Parts: sequence; C-alpha cells; structure tokens
Amino acid sequence: MLTSASSVPGFLASQSGADPEPFSYRVMGTGLALLFPVVVTLYATLGGPAIVHGLNETEVTSIITSKELLQTKLKDIVSLVPRLRHIITVDGKPPTWSEFPKGVIVHTMAAVQALGAKASTESKPLSKPGPLDIAVIMYTSGSTGLPKGVMISHSNIIAGITGMAERIPGLGEEDVYIGYLPLAHVLELSAELVCLSHGCRIGYSSPQTLADQSSKIKKGSKGDTTMLKPTLMAAVPEIMDRIYKNVMNKVNEMSSFQRNLFILAYNYKMEQISKGHGTPLCDRFIFRKVRGLLGGNIRLLLCGGAPLSATTQRFMNICFCCPVGQGYGLTESCGAGTITEVWDYNTGRVGAPLVCCEIKLKNWEEGGYFNTDKPHPRGEILIGGQNVTLGYYKNEAKTKADFFEDEYGQRWLCTGDIGEFDPDGCLKIIDRKKDLVKLQAGEYVSLGKVEAALKNLSLIDNICAYANSYHSYVIGFVVPNQKELTELARKKGLHGTWEELCNSCEMENEVLKVLSEAAISASLEKFEIPVKIRLSPEPWTPETGLVTDAFKLKRKELKTHYQADIERMYGRK
Repeated sequence: MLTSASSVPGFLASQSGADPEPFSYRVMGTGLALLFPVVVTLYATLGGPAIVHGLNETEVTSIITSKELLQTKLKDIVSLVPRLRHIITVDGKPPTWSEFPKGVIVHTMAAVQALGAKASTESKPLSKPGPLDIAVIMYTSGSTGLPKGVMISHSNIIAGITGMAERIPGLGEEDVYIGYLPLAHVLELSAELVCLSHGCRIGYSSPQTLADQSSKIKKGSKGDTTMLKPTLMAAVPEIMDRIYKNVMNKVNEMSSFQRNLFILAYNYKMEQISKGHGTPLCDRFIFRKVRGLLGGNIRLLLCGGAPLSATTQRFMNICFCCPVGQGYGLTESCGAGTITEVWDYNTGRVGAPLVCCEIKLKNWEEGGYFNTDKPHPRGEILIGGQNVTLGYYKNEAKTKADFFEDEYGQRWLCTGDIGEFDPDGCLKIIDRKKDLVKLQAGEYVSLGKVEAALKNLSLIDNICAYANSYHSYVIGFVVPNQKELTELARKKGLHGTWEELCNSCEMENEVLKVLSEAAISASLEKFEIPVKIRLSPEPWTPETGLVTDAFKLKRKELKTHYQADIERMYGRK
C-alpha cells in the first residue's frame, strides 16, 4: 500500500493480504522464499517514472495514499501499474474518477477499518515472521538514476533501534517526540520506532507547520512545536541550517545594544561549554526566546542524513541549550552506524560505533586515504553487524558491489564515504568517493568539502559545486538568499526584478567575491575555490527534483538542469 499525508510526505507500499501470493522473503541459502506481507516505501517526490519502477518491481497490489496525491501523483501513472487492485485514501471520501483502470477499486480508510473489525481470524492459524524475514523494502531517494529498494529484515530493525536507543539517556514515557520528516526516510522510521519501543509520545507535524513562522501557519497562530513542546527531535542539516540563518538574520536586525549583548552571551557560553560548565543565567535571559522556537522543552536534537557544519552545530548547542547528537548511518545499515555521546560537544564528529555494529576503514588508493595514515587512520567506511541489510531488491549486481560477508559470516556494507578515526574511537566523515573529482592538472577536489565551507553564508540558501576532469577549475550553482542578495544589489547600485538580478553578470561577480573571501577564510586551496557561478532564482526543493527529500543534492539532475550554464562557464558557448 502507498501512504502519504501532510505529516508523512512520502509513499508506503506493500502487498495486499488478499493477494494469492504473500509478499515477503526469507534468506534461505542463496535464494529467497516468499512468506509474509511486506511494506514498501517510496517518496512521493521521486517522480512518476521512479514511482512506477518501484511499484512494478515489487508487484504492489494495494496503495494507501491521500486524496491530493491520488489526483496529483497517481492519476497519470495508475494505468502503468498492472497488478494494482486497491487504492485506499486516508483522508475521507475519495473523488469520483472515471479514469480508473478496470479492476482497480478505491476505498476509504474508514471502510477498510470496518472490514477489519468484521473479519474472523478463528479459522486462520497465526504465523509470525522470523528474524530474517523482510519487514520493509525501502526505496532510497538516491542522487543518481532510478531508486534502489533496500531489503530491511526484522532483525535489522531490532538491531538498529537497539543501538540508537542506547545513546539516548533517560528515554522513556515522559518524552515527547515531534515527527515531521517523511516516514519513507530511514532516519524518521528508526527514530519513531525507538520512541515507540520506549513508550514515548509522538506528535506528527510537517515542515510547513513546524514553527510559528512556518509557511502554512496563519499569522498570529501557533506552530506545532509551540503547541506540542517536544523533548526530542530529529532533523536533517538543511533544516538546522535554515533555523541558524533565520535566527542570525533576526540578530542582525536588533539594536546595537541587543546585538552586542547576544554576541557577548554567545561567546561566553561557548567558552563555558568548552570547559564543561553550564550558563543558567544566559540560558534563562538571553537564549530563552530562541529555545522557544522549538517549544522550549527540547533536551536532545539528533541530526543525521548529511554532515552538519560546525557553525550550525555550535549554534544549536548554545542557543537551544541542549546537546546536538550527530549520527551517521545509511538506509543500507537501517539508519544505524554511529551517534555522538550527549556530553561530547566537539564539532565535526559523528561519534563512536553503536553497540549493534562495528566499523573499519578500507584503503582507497585513488583518493590517497589509507588506514595506516598518521596521526589518524583514514579510508572508506565499512559497517558490519546485525543492522546491515540484506541488499537491493532484484538487483544482485549492485548488492554484490556494495555488500559482502567476511570469513566469520558477518555482513558488511561498503558505504562509499571516507572517514577518519580520532584517538578516542570517534569517527569523522571527511570525504565521499562520488564527490571527489580529478581536475585537468591532476588536483583532487572534494565537492562536498567546498559546499560545506560556503553554505553557511547568509547570502547563500543552497550551493552545488561542480567540476570535471576536462577543465582546470571549479564552478558552482547558487541559490541566493533573496533578502541578502537584494540588499547587496542595492549597495552596489543594481536594480531589477528578482529574476533579472539572478541573471545579471554583475551580481554573479559580486556574489563570487563574497564566496571567494569565505573560501579563503575556510582555508580552501586555490584550485578548490569556484571561479564562476550561476545564480538560480528558483529554490531547490524535493518537488523540483534537484534535491532528495532529505535535501541532499541530486548531482546528476543538477548537472542536466544547468547543462547550458556549465557549457557557458567552461567557455563552450
């Protein structure tokens, strides 16, 4: 079934229980045996062809969705899913639609619940899934190509949430978690299962209703965090970066006295944190209002999905008066890998391995990373343990490329991420194989490193660095902050509409100057600094297809979208 609601902007797909072929698998030797129904998740923002691919690859017969997605996403593709038999809408009576293919029945959730209440199970023997039976086939949003279905077993989930829960002290019935990320994202699914397994309450929200200032909150009304006052929250770096920029923009609008007081308190608390001390007076009188943006009761923020910048992490530590736990994991490891300890206020680290797994580093000669490097070993991160999933559904070649078993029978995942171990066993993510580009002159450029050094500028809402081996310099695509760019244009005496400013060569040069200064301050090498940029008047959202639902850049799609600009910046036009 497919599921999507305002609080869960994604799809969940599974076989119908009435289908003659149950839809689950248990690993038996080298084969797979069909046993139990399975949930399949697909992001609503993947696009029609990708959704059709996932539905047909897993032979879905039942879809649960909303009325809105039924009309906007499914209407044009439902005829391309031949095994589909049932569509269930979660939010009331579905619209009358004469274009349904023959054999497809539309139900309301209330009608299905009523059928379930009447059903008799006395004559049917109960069968329980085993540890190796697949619970979820989770399609990764992916940064390139068609999405891959990751097969997650029941034992994978139990191992993953056990490891995560061990790093969250005091987890229990007094906690309130706010869920607003897609349940089709492994971070949100795992976080909610951790909470449910410990009796925590969950309040469901959405990015559009999260805070008082959110786009779908009427002016003067309260956002979900204000009403729910959660104690726990998971977020992707993009959300935290937005909060940081919004707060700092408000600080810049304060009077000189207020701004200096805030900066003084900020620097004082940073110093005290480094010494292991608290600052109750600053927390109460200076940072209380900022803390109130997330309800005022947050005791732990967990960040995952992508690296969090040191600036944003330190800001969240100080202004929200709580630890920020950075985590590292992939869909292929059931979201589990590492999480920082709550007392660890160091930045740039993702913590030590969880109790459910172990991590080792593999030499990557091309990138110059070796596990014998001094003073810190470096290499490709391999995750091994019970949380490592069974592979990709109907994709044996990719499974063999990314997974392997060692001589002891332990399953390992090759992540493609490059890590470095600190002396205390904590991991840092320092590079990624796919982000490394060799320039024409032989220098290696980490695109992720360049983006991380520049994305926290108030002038920048988002940035994608680009390079290829046929040229000797880096270029970039930039989504500028409208307020900041307009102000910069005013100072430089430039006028025009938003689109005209973004398409202006003069504005490109002015923004490039700011980027270059920030790059030098961040100690980027000369060959890593973008030489030319393209300003984009349109933001990158999952709906545009240029970023994933976790707001990771889709480099392939961005390259295609800006192909004409790439040719211009590299002098082909």
